[in-house]
Amino acid sequence: MTSPQGLRAELPEARADDVSALSPSWQEEKEKRRLEQLERKKETQRLLEEEDSKLKGGKAPRVAAPSKVTRAQIEETLRRDHQHKEAPDPAEKAKSHLEVPLEENVNRRVLEEGSVEARTIEDAIAVLSVTEEAADRHPERRMRAAFTAFEEAQLPRLKQENPNMRLSQLKQLLKKEWLRSPDNPMNQRAVPFNTPK
Repeated sequence: MTSPQGLRAELPEARADDVSALSPSWQEEKEKRRLEQLERKKETQRLLEEEDSKLKGGKAPRVAAPSKVTRAQIEETLRRDHQHKEAPDPAEKAKSHLEVPLEENVNRRVLEEGSVEARTIEDAIAVLSVTEEAADRHPERRMRAAFTAFEEAQLPRLKQENPNMRLSQLKQLLKKEWLRSPDNPMNQRAVPFNTPK
């Protein structure tokens, strides 16, 4: 066995050998990484400049267009020129308003007698509906007059049917009948006051 001091003496030598053995490859890898980072930075810088030029309105660097004109391009330009020559000028084709015959304005046509005009959906439904009854817009306005007429007609009948009841009791019965009566304007056909006529 070796003494602890002997082990200590052997360890620094081993470490020095390991570092010297690893140092060339380690330095090469470090250099490779540095070069790769530089390349990545250059690439990102180039991409950033391209993007900035596109955003600022500048055109991206183009691939040089061929300076030679191909036979197909020549034929295309000749064909376009030929079509423009054959097509008549729009200035020559336009006619004067005096030459064109006048057309009847169907928007201003007078309606025939007996026909009805409806410009909205509600008007059209009102025109096409079969019922002749006019819709009541304010039945509550005629309520008091209709009730007094109903009371005058029905109170004598109720007095005759119930002679022992007081007037207040008769009026309560009359009110119950009034709520179910077809003479009540609120029971008749009514429409909201703001609907068109």
